[in-house]
Amino acid sequence: MRIVHATRYVTPLREGGSLPAIVEADDSGLYVVKFRGAGHGAKALVAEWITGELARAAGLAVPELVGVQVDAALGRNEPDAEIRELLRASSGLNLGLDWLPGSITFDPVAGPAPEPRLASDVVWFDAWTSNVDRTAKNPNLLCWHRRLYLIDHGASLYFHHAWADEPERRFSPFTSVRDHVLLPWADDVAAAGERLAPRLSRGVLERVLGDVPDAWLEPEPRFGSPAELRAAYVDHLEARRDARAVYVQEAERARAALV
Repeated sequence: MRIVHATRYVTPLREGGSLPAIVEADDSGLYVVKFRGAGHGAKALVAEWITGELARAAGLAVPELVGVQVDAALGRNEPDAEIRELLRASSGLNLGLDWLPGSITFDPVAGPAPEPRLASDVVWFDAWTSNVDRTAKNPNLLCWHRRLYLIDHGASLYFHHAWADEPERRFSPFTSVRDHVLLPWADDVAAAGERLAPRLSRGVLERVLGDVPDAWLEPEPRFGSPAELRAAYVDHLEARRDARAVYVQEAERARAALV
């Protein structure tokens, strides 16, 4: 994980429920920062990092993800009390996504329509990572330089909010796929799984999990150390990858219902 240091709070993005913001860093870059002190907590940052970097490993387009170090003094002169408190609570390492200037949110009505192969890849990937937040109401897709970028993965991997239920989540059909914004164009989700799964080996999973900072891994009663917790994520994702027929079938059933 590349680490940058926040130097200036530019503007809040109030359409986000966790109050992300555009922040300038010491590398002169602008980043959309997700703060660990927001209501969704550190688990949202964990999901953002894991899912975003696995999407990149699968060959999907994702803005660069970086760790953003926030000093307690950053919000000292911020007039908005809510933002000032958020920055105070987020002192330390947060998560940033490279700001894509001029990008526009994908609109399934206005188009252009995505390629069926890409749509199938994204639908399969989101079913694998249990991402419930890629709907027509909230696509979390940006069109930039004629390419579709995946953003905002904090709602994925929802199994980690209840580890006691994790074993059964490995084999969930992911019924939320019926609301996926790209489902109408995803004409071969099964082929997408066969295409992407080999790129998501256990070695890749371990590399991505290995970059999750200890500070983001909140203590879990079932695991004695951050290493054990990382291994549990890897085990879940590997088992779910190999059980893909379950959620591929659900995706195909949901797409057939659209016709």
